[in-house]
Amino acid sequence: MLTFIVRRLTTFIPMMFLMSVVAFALIQAPPGDFLSDYVVQLQNQGEYADPGELESLRKQYGLGEPMYIQYAKWVWGVMRWDFGKSLEMRVSVNDLINERLSLTIILGLFTVVFTWTLAIPIGIFSAVKQYSWVDYMFTFFSYLGVGTPNFLLALVIMWMVFAYFGMSITGLFSPDYVEAPWSVGKVVDMLKHIWVPMLILGTDGTARLTRIMRANLLDELNKPYVETARAKGLPEWQLIMRYPVRIAVNPIVSTIGWTLPQLFSGSLIVATVMSLPTLGPLLLRALYTQDMFLAGSIILILTALTLVGTLISDVVLALIDPRIRIGA
Repeated sequence: MLTFIVRRLTTFIPMMFLMSVVAFALIQAPPGDFLSDYVVQLQNQGEYADPGELESLRKQYGLGEPMYIQYAKWVWGVMRWDFGKSLEMRVSVNDLINERLSLTIILGLFTVVFTWTLAIPIGIFSAVKQYSWVDYMFTFFSYLGVGTPNFLLALVIMWMVFAYFGMSITGLFSPDYVEAPWSVGKVVDMLKHIWVPMLILGTDGTARLTRIMRANLLDELNKPYVETARAKGLPEWQLIMRYPVRIAVNPIVSTIGWTLPQLFSGSLIVATVMSLPTLGPLLLRALYTQDMFLAGSIILILTALTLVGTLISDVVLALIDPRIRIGA
């Protein structure tokens, strides 16, 4: 197992390098750069762009240099955990993403725990009670969850809470704690607000994983080894949890590596609608303004999360399924 983990880690750096090249190329693909967009914005506002200021900014951020030089400087900064300075906001990218990154990961982890805690037991129960009224009920709600966009669910819930209770559920903090430093009170306040976006973001994932778990378990329940174990007198629920569930859960475990990036990309519209201080709206703004340092840093962080999640899923799969463990 240790050899397997080390071998997987050796692919981490090359993959990060390749993804950094792709991310930088995609950000630079649109015509023009940040300064050309900046000039257009000033002209639309009826203001004059000072050529001296533009030239100073071009030298400061190295926008006039060849593309490979810009990339090399950016990667060298990333290796020193210095993501550069945001072109639009004129502040350090580290300062912009540090708190938002932690909030994004916390919200993602809460959503993953909520999704798995509901989806796996419901999928098991629905498969065991196939074609019962409970199965039909869970099937109905699963289709409803899959077919309802998260942002639409967010808008409906926000409207209902405001219309009937006069409350606003946007954001992750109360107004008094938005700019306050971290403390026990701020953590408690975040826990009071985080359950709403957690429910909204977890609805679709719970519905999908429930259907996957149900289908996989139904396929396993009809195999000969289950009938053999049942014939030996093993109690039904002990049999189900010991053998077919461990195999049926494999496809769900294998998606750990995609979970955080999927939640991140899927929550972009929800985060915008609910004014959540996560990385999604920040990335959208950075791509819109061609802020290459900010956008590239966020995309690179997403790549790292994906690779780490994939490694975790492979290790967990090897632990729960003897068929794919790494032997001598």
